[in-house]
Amino acid sequence: MKKRSWTLNKKVSMLLLLSLLFTILFSFLFMHFLYKDLYIGTMKESILYQGERTTAHYHYGEVSGDIKDKILWYNVISPYKVDVVDSLHELKENFPYKVDGEPLLSKEDTALLDKGQHVLKEGYVKEFDRNIVGAVFPLMNEERHMGYIYIYIPLAEMTEVFQKGIPILVLAGTMFYFLLFVIIQSTLGSLFKPVKEMKAFSNRVANGDFSKRLDVSRNDEMSELGRTFNHMVDSLENQEERKRQFLSNVAHELRTPLTYIGGYTAVLMDKVHTDPDDAEESLKLIQKESIRMQKLINELLELNKLEDSSSHLEFEPIVLSELLSDTLSLVQPHALEKDLVLEKSLDEETIINGDPDRIRQVVYNVLDNAIKYSKPQGKIILRSSRQGDEALITIRDHGIGIPSSSIPRIGERFYRSDLSRTRNSGGYGLGLSIAKEILHRHGGSLQIESEEGSGTTVTVRIPLLKL
Repeated sequence: MKKRSWTLNKKVSMLLLLSLLFTILFSFLFMHFLYKDLYIGTMKESILYQGERTTAHYHYGEVSGDIKDKILWYNVISPYKVDVVDSLHELKENFPYKVDGEPLLSKEDTALLDKGQHVLKEGYVKEFDRNIVGAVFPLMNEERHMGYIYIYIPLAEMTEVFQKGIPILVLAGTMFYFLLFVIIQSTLGSLFKPVKEMKAFSNRVANGDFSKRLDVSRNDEMSELGRTFNHMVDSLENQEERKRQFLSNVAHELRTPLTYIGGYTAVLMDKVHTDPDDAEESLKLIQKESIRMQKLINELLELNKLEDSSSHLEFEPIVLSELLSDTLSLVQPHALEKDLVLEKSLDEETIINGDPDRIRQVVYNVLDNAIKYSKPQGKIILRSSRQGDEALITIRDHGIGIPSSSIPRIGERFYRSDLSRTRNSGGYGLGLSIAKEILHRHGGSLQIESEEGSGTTVTVRIPLLKL
């Protein structure tokens, strides 16, 4: 069964309706409270007060006609009904009605009167068709019951009590909620306009259109959300551009070796070469280009693996000077081919925490680039030191250098600073990308300073081992 979903517009309208219903319910409960606790409570207090004042007119002796005349006159000028009787039997004759279906006085009430205490009565009287509040007061003369005063008043209905307030309340409430409903309905369009814009904007982005951005000129929550959307789209656009550039570079890098392989393979199959040495040279070129493609694929897989945060690195304490010396010995044969001098100045006490193979790979890639782009019979200097809580590895060459405009892009995939370089010297531009990603995983960084024609200095920073 499909779950029903409501639009935001319907939810706001439903919230308004529920608010109205809860307000009406609250108003009813509040008026009931006023009627029950305030009005009826006040009437009870007034009954007791008037009863005590009336009984105060009696002093001693028989209940005389003088007292009865005063009470008769009090009945005329007061909203209360007052009866003065000589006995409870007479009281029952004067007030033969039942209160809530029971006689006016119960045995418990009679017992209280015998003790000289008053009795408060409240309930519904069928003959009056309404509730009453009354009290019976005993008239005592030296602990003798000389008579009783019964004072009571029929209670007004709640609608009678609030007959002036209820219409005003209903009218004002209706007008208020009608006006509120009209205002909210008229503003819902502008309220949900940014949401509709974001929906249309998201659909365009989902279809690959990154040309527009949301208007974030307002200073509200929707503008904050719009800025987040714009930032997200900027990231998506950059990623899409990098993906296109990446695919374009991969296609470009693979096109040439595949062309070589296809061409030389066709020549060998057509038996164009009659000289065995020429055929062997073609096979060597095919093998060389195959190795280059294999290297490209391996480097791409290596870089993607490093960019995956779930990939695991084997961290352990590393004596940096030993690792640098070992790496320097690995590149020594390449340096001898160009008659380069490798110098080192290493801090023997520097210890870092990292993956030895990965750190060695970083240093190897930087040294390999320094050898490739150094002039024959030049010099490469490798130093290590400590600065604050970081270890510094500095590799300085005196090669062809890097144009200042290209330095910010060094480390991007497939980017080579000198576009005139061949792949034989420049590689694929992935070595420093891999090095930067390894350092990122170690909490380190790579910095390049270079002057075209004078050489390049690469500084690697790695956090020291915390003891």
